[in-house]
Amino acid sequence: MKIKAAVLRESLKELVIEEIEFRDLLKAGQVLVKIQYSGICGAQINEIDAVKGPDKFLPHLLGHEGVGFVIDVGPGVTKVSVGDRVILHWRKGSGIEATPARFFFGETIINSGWVTTFSDHSVVSENRITVLPKAGLDGIQKSLPLLGCALTTALGVLENDAKVGIRDHVLIFGAGGVGLCLVGLSRIFGIRNLSVVDIDSAKLGLAKQLGARNTILYQDKQTCAKELSQLSVNNGFSVAIETSGKKTSIELSYELSSPNARVVLVGVPDAREKVSLYTLPLNFGKRIYGSHGGQSDPDRDIPFLLDLIGSGKFDVEKIPLNIYSLDDVNHAINGIRSGNVGRTILDMENI
Repeated sequence: MKIKAAVLRESLKELVIEEIEFRDLLKAGQVLVKIQYSGICGAQINEIDAVKGPDKFLPHLLGHEGVGFVIDVGPGVTKVSVGDRVILHWRKGSGIEATPARFFFGETIINSGWVTTFSDHSVVSENRITVLPKAGLDGIQKSLPLLGCALTTALGVLENDAKVGIRDHVLIFGAGGVGLCLVGLSRIFGIRNLSVVDIDSAKLGLAKQLGARNTILYQDKQTCAKELSQLSVNNGFSVAIETSGKKTSIELSYELSSPNARVVLVGVPDAREKVSLYTLPLNFGKRIYGSHGGQSDPDRDIPFLLDLIGSGKFDVEKIPLNIYSLDDVNHAINGIRSGNVGRTILDMENI
């Protein structure tokens, strides 16, 4: 079958919209999905920019969060059925981890992974899919990709990595998609002392609306450190969560947190940058963790988040969406780079 997709052919270049082909029969554990909406997050920007180093999989597809309908299933698939509406996510759930599909542009192989979503159809592994309820989600369909990455990551970071409690004084660096979800969910966790830092005043305004007590507009490291020191209590923040992957904010998260703090690094730093930390506090109780999607479990966490949304405890519509067609994917990416507030969504219904 022919599939319209955004392909990364060269690092540090724009994506190319191409009509590619899936020429195989579905293999064990593979699921063919008609994509409705896909999210774009910092992970894809990092892939394009090759921040982890040279990309050995070029050319390849992108995207790891989305929502759509199951069109067909391969041998052994029992978790989903044809017609099911599903969330696509990058964290492993139950089911088969299938061989990643191969696509073709002429005789050129286009690589994919266990899940990709920057296309009107995708072949994904059974364990990267979670079935959605058949009813009750009208009006928030374009927000549903948040369940594939930003919301599940934020929940996992708070619950599994930071293990936040109502007495914690929490510092969040970055008010992007994950950062805003962290702020919104922190209220549900009963966090009253919450401070957020970002370089964008509009994002900070939204963080304030979602429940941040304090917001700091980042200007430079020294000024930010001074302003945050005036806000911290009991010798520093007890939890610091860094979502941007920037060297200075990683260092500040560590330096300004309390002697027994939990420091969680969510953002991916550029491989060419090195962070400088004084490690002695680690010998006396401070802890620093690199988060892998908050260790979230999609089978457990997506239904839980749907309950929070359905009950009105978490208003997902407060997270602004920037909607683009697949043809405009490069404009969407440029919008993220220039500081779009909220989450960016590709609308595959409008291609």
